[in-house]
Amino acid sequence: MTVAEQITVQDLAIGYEGRPILEHLTFNVKAGDIFIVMGGSGSGKSTLLRNLVGLSEPIGGDIRYDGESFTDAHPEQRLELARRFGVLFQSSALWSSMTLAENVALPIEEFTDLGARQARELAKLKLALVGLRGFEDFYPSQISGGMQKRAGLARAMALDPAILFLDEPSSGLDPVTARRLDELILELQASLGITFVVVTHELASIFTIGTDSIFLDAESGTAIAHGSPRELLDKSTDARVQRFLTRGAGGDS
Repeated sequence: MTVAEQITVQDLAIGYEGRPILEHLTFNVKAGDIFIVMGGSGSGKSTLLRNLVGLSEPIGGDIRYDGESFTDAHPEQRLELARRFGVLFQSSALWSSMTLAENVALPIEEFTDLGARQARELAKLKLALVGLRGFEDFYPSQISGGMQKRAGLARAMALDPAILFLDEPSSGLDPVTARRLDELILELQASLGITFVVVTHELASIFTIGTDSIFLDAESGTAIAHGSPRELLDKSTDARVQRFLTRGAGGDS
């Protein structure tokens, strides 16, 4: 049986003020994948994510969700398509003046007909899913960086999205906490069937969770490799890919 393609990117060009930094991006993300977007510093990883979720507009090409064009959709259609995914930003982007439960309940109250009490109960369930049961009334400043990432993940899951975008989820975390976050991602994918698109340069995470990937290259301005991280490590003959996967690369894009 063919696995459905949840995201289809066709000949995408992205950049700033009409000046492309990446062009000719064509790839598919299949349902249930943990799809890694990797590359060195300045390769455009986070810029690609911003385009995929509608925070930036492509210069050209098309992005489709379940066969429906996100790029060409009118505002109401785009909002409906955006309900299919959630985003965990690198900073977690939690409201510091709100408790964890209030942070998670916010999109539920805004985009559903549930009342405040029901939204809080659902928020508690989401926090429990990421291992934060009992922390509902804590503020972001009262918990660790790893717990903030988990709370941000719970909020990204608030509306039961089919796809989760994670921007450098391990950034700023120690190796043990980063490994636990990777384990949580694997658990959520296995139990809920969520598709993940993960922007990262962390080799440990790439090889632990990645089922498919693209490698972005700043010099050539496109994706120069596509496949599972292990497959690229074993079979890619491109020196840039091998250098990255065997020695790593730091920095964000």
